[in-house]
Amino acid sequence: MKRTLCIWAVLLGFAVGAQAQKPAADVIIQNARIWTVDPARPEAQAVAILADKIVAVGSNQQIAFWRGKQTKVINAQGKRVLPGFNDAHVHFADGGNSLSEVALKDATSPQEFVRRIAAHAAHLPQGEWLIGGNWDDQAFSQPELPTRHMIDAASADRPIFVTRYDGHMALANSFVLKLAGIDRNTPDPIGGEIVRDSTGNPAGLLKDAAMDLVFKVMPEPSHEKRMRTIRAGLKYAAQYGVTSVQDMNPPYSDIAAYAELAERNELTARMYVAPMLLDADDIRKLGLRRAFGSDYLRIGALKAYADGSLGSSTAYFHEPYLDALDLDAPQARGMLAAEMQPLDAMRERMIKADQAGLQLCIHAIGDDGIAAILDLFEDVVKANGPRDRRFRIEHAQHLAQKDFARFAKLGVIASVQPYHAIDDGRFVDKRIGHDRASRTYAFRSFLQHGVRLAIGTDWTVAPLDPMSAIYAAVTRATIDGQFPQGWYPEQKLTVAEVVQAYTMGSAYAEFQEQIKGSITVGKLADIVILSQDIFKIPPEQIKDVKIEKTMLGGKLVYER
Repeated sequence: MKRTLCIWAVLLGFAVGAQAQKPAADVIIQNARIWTVDPARPEAQAVAILADKIVAVGSNQQIAFWRGKQTKVINAQGKRVLPGFNDAHVHFADGGNSLSEVALKDATSPQEFVRRIAAHAAHLPQGEWLIGGNWDDQAFSQPELPTRHMIDAASADRPIFVTRYDGHMALANSFVLKLAGIDRNTPDPIGGEIVRDSTGNPAGLLKDAAMDLVFKVMPEPSHEKRMRTIRAGLKYAAQYGVTSVQDMNPPYSDIAAYAELAERNELTARMYVAPMLLDADDIRKLGLRRAFGSDYLRIGALKAYADGSLGSSTAYFHEPYLDALDLDAPQARGMLAAEMQPLDAMRERMIKADQAGLQLCIHAIGDDGIAAILDLFEDVVKANGPRDRRFRIEHAQHLAQKDFARFAKLGVIASVQPYHAIDDGRFVDKRIGHDRASRTYAFRSFLQHGVRLAIGTDWTVAPLDPMSAIYAAVTRATIDGQFPQGWYPEQKLTVAEVVQAYTMGSAYAEFQEQIKGSITVGKLADIVILSQDIFKIPPEQIKDVKIEKTMLGGKLVYER
């Protein structure tokens, strides 16, 4: 008996000593339903955070060991807790801008389209450009493309340049066309199109590289405006539980603004920036490699375009489109981007960037555009040898059947945006036919072939809200209500699969899977608490779920 008491006394002494040496957690989340996205421990009740890292994951009783006098305890009240969402494809500053620009996406008629532009113009300072809009011709009760004559009536004495929501076509008024020197004699640039009316004059619509003619004369926003709109975007992202973003083709001025905000400790989302491949020499001269930087701001990926978009009829296909959107109604296969012409120059840029250890993220939407990029990726591997390079195809929307296996063989990541499926699903079949449409947004087919998914939104092309993306992936119910059971339902994902791709999948796509993406000891404490359990509620209710709290590195950056 005495021997037993002695042993217990020694053990108690060790426990007291360990407790005395153990630092208390700064934050504990308890009474939660945690989906960790960590296969070693998929679910837990509580998590402890010290500084900006997760130090323990387990039951309420286990995590209580980390509680100290100064520990902040958050009672999750049985709500679902997930890792912070990592949006693998955004245009972040554009998104911040869109929060204060004219809203045209849901205009249901040309008359409403013009009315909104006129109303917005009336509140702008004299001479200021009216831009943005994200208009959608398919939202009109009778779909038709708008023309310059429509918006000339809204405001003829100021520059108006409003972009289609896919970002691959814009509408300019006559004021802007004159400013840019675009008239009936202006040739189509390589990789772009000036849409013309029946008389041969510009209709105001500019596709892909043709938009550059306007960008050259458009004034740059001031530094103050840039900082203001980025801050607005950060606040908006926190509201939706987005703790990391991968910003595609930002100008250097945006990256400089992110660096300034990071220095001021004002970044409330982690940034991985991918400037244009055309500017690769700048990055190579600095000797930077993929994922270079801090936990808050990193660089080393490069973005390029293979083609345009389906909505603007510029995605590049093996076979022609089945309908005709343009005013001059050409039957065409779409077009390769200007960067792809000539192809040898694109190949050389990609090989040089890869030699420098930079990551390649290539926008490709049409099946022929995707095939061309897979060919180029094969050329890069042949030139530089095998290694962990994590090629990415952004969007990867319409695949030829044979190319799923090539995706997997090359280890290419499919960086996809599920909301596009329920948006484009309104018109894909009539534009490219059932056969090609059956391999559109083919998320299940990718997984069946062993292809990794990274999920994002393409904000501002689609809503930044992850719940909209999760809802889209698990229901595939188009926004027009035509397919309540799912558009090509065989391509649906489970909630668990979407969450994994939105967290660990996106982290892997930016070489950060050891740092974030799951609620795992040692990783960054980027965590969200949801208003409802998306694993338990009917899938059609997921789009209405709200974020209760967003934490970045253990700090509360949003509370509902």
